[in-house]
Amino acid sequence: MSKKLIGYIVFGVSCLIWGLIAVVPFLGFSGGKIAAITTGLVISGEITFYLSIFLIGKEFLVKLKNKFKLRKSKSEPEN
Repeated sequence: MSKKLIGYIVFGVSCLIWGLIAVVPFLGFSGGKIAAITTGLVISGEITFYLSIFLIGKEFLVKLKNKFKLRKSKSEPEN
């Protein structure tokens, strides 16, 4: 397996982790457990995201930034 492929897989895992944060409150845990699980997921999501950037390369991060800048500029009202 190439380093970039592993990076893309880790990026996908990062996206799944961030998606799980929205599901945790509906699983029936107590408030304290929800807070602990959510904190763990945020930390895990950040670590896997930065690991994927390290494995894929800086150009991937630049592409992501440009994609979100483009969306942001399209959604802003014109004066």
